[in-house]
Amino acid sequence: MHRSQTVRRRRVFYIPGYDPIHPRRYRELYRTEGTAQAAISGYALSLAPKRAGGPYGWHVTSTQDGETVEADVEVLVWADIVRDSMEASIPATYLQLVRTASAYIGSGALFRLMRLRKGPVIAALYPIFALILQALAGLGAGWALAALLLWPLPDFPFDGGLGLALCAGVTWAVLRWFRKQDGTFYAYYLMHDYAFTARWGGANPEALETRMAAFGDTIAQALSEDWDEVLVVGHSSGAHLAVSILADLIRAGRVPATGPSLGFLSLGHVVPMVSFLPEAKRLRGDLAYLCTRPELAWVDVTAPGDGCAFALCDPVKVSGVGPVGQIQPLILSAAFTMTLSPKRWKELRWRFFRLHFQYLCAFDRPGVYDYFRVTAGPQTLKARFAATPPSKSVIEIPANRFTSTG
Repeated sequence: MHRSQTVRRRRVFYIPGYDPIHPRRYRELYRTEGTAQAAISGYALSLAPKRAGGPYGWHVTSTQDGETVEADVEVLVWADIVRDSMEASIPATYLQLVRTASAYIGSGALFRLMRLRKGPVIAALYPIFALILQALAGLGAGWALAALLLWPLPDFPFDGGLGLALCAGVTWAVLRWFRKQDGTFYAYYLMHDYAFTARWGGANPEALETRMAAFGDTIAQALSEDWDEVLVVGHSSGAHLAVSILADLIRAGRVPATGPSLGFLSLGHVVPMVSFLPEAKRLRGDLAYLCTRPELAWVDVTAPGDGCAFALCDPVKVSGVGPVGQIQPLILSAAFTMTLSPKRWKELRWRFFRLHFQYLCAFDRPGVYDYFRVTAGPQTLKARFAATPPSKSVIEIPANRFTSTG
């Protein structure tokens, strides 16, 4: 049997989503937001250099409810794979646009996804329309400049190919400018994100499978050590990576019955964007398997205010693979409109990417979910939410056309 549900020593593994940024960003986010949440909620929390694990992480000491907890947090990094996938040239990105649109529209996945939540579907369509508009803006600027400079040459503006060359040059310059400003527009970033999934029809590329296997080895090692809890946190795209990693560990018998309590916290998941594609057989099989396993506690947290996530969608059932014996996950809402004050909600409401990270941040009106109590508090994930009912309005529609798992 697992150990006590009281935690003194915890090992946390954080799996980011599709993010090219250096993992130290997550340490700084945890430090600033954890300090803010501790001040709001009346507990103590401090960070120090890591004591255990890989190259990217930190150590947390927190006193909550009269108990002091030590936690080692490690970021399981795949940002290098993300960066490699984002190196496509401008023409290659437009080719990705065509392929990605074909994958989601041609398979019918896009229309079925709209039955669940329109927000993430709009987020998926945004880079397509944004890139098309950027191309049209470039062409329009090129044509207008050619008109201004070459009028009244005969056969304006394409006399002797001069107008065509000028138009093409200006168009290219405009497209390059838009790409340099993508930190504002996010069109290229999102296009690369969805293209990464769509390119293999929902299957994982070999490089990612190799990295996931390494992540599994790291987690398995922690499960053999003297921790009270091993907690895996999967955020955004990292949630479906965690599903497969944990399913592999349990199948292989690498979760010892007498080892640490195993918890899985999935945050802001986008599982249907993958599982609704025809070749996502591995993910669908892993979802169907993991949801029946008593070896872990799985809590899924989303919020309707997060337009980038499939809020309150049971990732197993909506994928069409919910078996009769399903016992996981517990679906909870972070309820941003209730857990953030009206002032704070007004500040964040239209900052869509910031809201997608709110699960990792402080709430000025905290409810049942508090990231820093989960990751640094004295209760295991299972114990903390043992008496918590699932949120109302959970979406369980089996909307997926593709349900094969092998």
